[in-house]
Amino acid sequence: MGYFRIVNASSPAADPGRIVLLTTSHRVAPGLLSWPAWEALRAADTVLCADGAHPQLPYLREAGIEVSEAAPTAQELIDACAGGRTVVVVATGEGEPALTDGLARLAGSGRVRMPDLELLPASYDLPGARLLDLVQVMDRIRVECPWSSRQTHEGLAKYGIEESYELVEAIEAGDREELREELGDVLLQVVFHSRIAEEHPETPFSIDDVAGGIVAKLIHRHPHVFGDAVAETPEDVKAHWLRTKAEEKRRTSVTEGIPLGQPGLALAAKLASRARLAGLDVPLPEGDDIGYALLALAARAEAAGTDPETALRAAARTYRDAIRKAEGLPDTVEE
Repeated sequence: MGYFRIVNASSPAADPGRIVLLTTSHRVAPGLLSWPAWEALRAADTVLCADGAHPQLPYLREAGIEVSEAAPTAQELIDACAGGRTVVVVATGEGEPALTDGLARLAGSGRVRMPDLELLPASYDLPGARLLDLVQVMDRIRVECPWSSRQTHEGLAKYGIEESYELVEAIEAGDREELREELGDVLLQVVFHSRIAEEHPETPFSIDDVAGGIVAKLIHRHPHVFGDAVAETPEDVKAHWLRTKAEEKRRTSVTEGIPLGQPGLALAAKLASRARLAGLDVPLPEGDDIGYALLALAARAEAAGTDPETALRAAARTYRDAIRKAEGLPDTVEE
């Protein structure tokens, strides 16, 4: 461990100095600090860090910054600033709560002339940075958890379906807190499957491959955003999307790529949508079976801009409330 020298003030009126608490994000590559942070580090009389394994230390020392690996008390830190000195504390991952609490207590006592205190963020998280935490947590769980380490794509498939339905339910209920949670559960499925995919012996891929693929797809299918194409209406965008997909996948029919295993009303609406966007005038098949009547209703809903699955679920909820009323129970119930 290193050390730092305490310089005492020569008189009560001496400049009490300055303390700078430097915080960094572990989600940003070490060494990528802001210019104000580098200025503060170079101008400091003393730079302290309680964590000898802090990822920034090698880069600070390479830049010529002398760092003492010390963990002073609040009083020791105040004494080190005496005489107008500046001490920069490179915060650990916990943010130095003991030190800041100690400084707060001394400041509140009114008995100590406090140095100027400054919190200086040296690096910031970019939007989406917490996704890195999720990937790291998933890596550890996959290795150390007896249940997670044994899961397969096939075994997790049912959870993907369940979480998707729960997400839809949260959207339709208008529950913002539930929506946030269900989005996290769906995101977990993506990260979990991607982590499993890394272990495939012949064709492995990672979450970066998944993200890179969808980024490339989005850019390619949005030339009106990333290129020179023009799309003035949502219908223009949908038509271009379908044309691009057909070219990419060499599809000969607009029906290709529609999963036949999805709920029946959604399947019927998707087929009707594909035909309409392709400009195909295809009469609906007729029959006495109830399925044909449902097909006609789904096609009619799609043409009117209504999702038949959503409409049916809303009607079903109303029916559920009516049943509960007949039972003498409240209309709504926690799912």
